[in-house]
Amino acid sequence: MHIFDLATPAKQLVNDSIHFVGFQFDGTACYRKGAKFGPDSIREASSNIETYSPYLDRDTADLKNIYDLGNLDLGLFLDVEKSWAHACDHFDSFFKERDLKKDNIKMITLGGEHSISFAPIKKYLETYPDLVLLHLDAHADLRDGYEGFHYSHASIIRRVLDHFGEDHKLIQYGIRSGTKEEFSWMEENKTRMGSHEELIENLLFFTDDRPIYLTLDLDYFDPSFLPGTGTPEAGGEDFHSFIKLIKVLKNKNFVGADITELSPEIDPTGNSNVFAAKIAREILLALV
Repeated sequence: MHIFDLATPAKQLVNDSIHFVGFQFDGTACYRKGAKFGPDSIREASSNIETYSPYLDRDTADLKNIYDLGNLDLGLFLDVEKSWAHACDHFDSFFKERDLKKDNIKMITLGGEHSISFAPIKKYLETYPDLVLLHLDAHADLRDGYEGFHYSHASIIRRVLDHFGEDHKLIQYGIRSGTKEEFSWMEENKTRMGSHEELIENLLFFTDDRPIYLTLDLDYFDPSFLPGTGTPEAGGEDFHSFIKLIKVLKNKNFVGADITELSPEIDPTGNSNVFAAKIAREILLALV
């Protein structure tokens, strides 16, 4: 089973290509688990939607050089932390003989809960010293740790910030849940956009040609549109506002993305899987 029935299965990275990889991990999920089934559910649903996007006027059927690396190896560990670290090492191993920028490689990582984003984001930060990290989420994910794990899905952005250089930039939008300390930090550092208009303005006028990486937690969307996620929060965005954003990214230096927190079993209708697959289609077509 491969994404959109178009991706060529691969064991290693290929130059001048876009690669999908699955990270089937939900070990730090603090409410409802099941995100480990996200990657294959997105793949399956992607085979049952149209290949053409009327929003971007692009068609996945026309694409070449799209590869699916399968799912990362979690190892045979009983320890959650060791499984997560083992899969992160597997992700890093793809880059022993490849460079994201020099070899014109783009990655779309499918989660899994949001802690899986650490591996791809870290690689992108190392590659692009002026990277803009666009974080769409219902939650701030800025805790120092949660339930004894420093790399929890509730602290992933905090851990990513440990690897920020002087010229890296964080833009957050959709955040509507977190601690008082997290909201104070975002206000002090001016990372949280207060409206969709402010977000679009920042991307259009203040990122220039800087590379942009999107980390998307699907609870960014209102649960009335996508109920199949582990920690839903009322008051989220809809599909059409995301399309407005993706149209902007299409014309920027958009270099990679991850899609996390789809928990298929929570939504027995399967509608959330289809929604997530359409999001993946738009991201892929914007990256081309």
